[in-house]
Amino acid sequence: MKKIFCYAEKYIAKSNWKDLAMLKFCLFAMGVIAGMQIPEKNRKQAGAIAAVVFVATYIPLMAKFFSVITERE
Repeated sequence: MKKIFCYAEKYIAKSNWKDLAMLKFCLFAMGVIAGMQIPEKNRKQAGAIAAVVFVATYIPLMAKFFSVITERE
């Protein structure tokens, strides 16, 4: 667990405001997908939009995170 927090601190140190904004969009989209407290008639559309936002933000965030983990000190 301690190592995960170390990686997270390194990731944040190497991130700029765009990375952190993308992280917030990713978490928001995940929350919408998990919650889905939307009226039935709009649920599919909201879920599809949230899924697209989640995938579009998750992939670059994880790519950067794995590059931080694998770099040599």
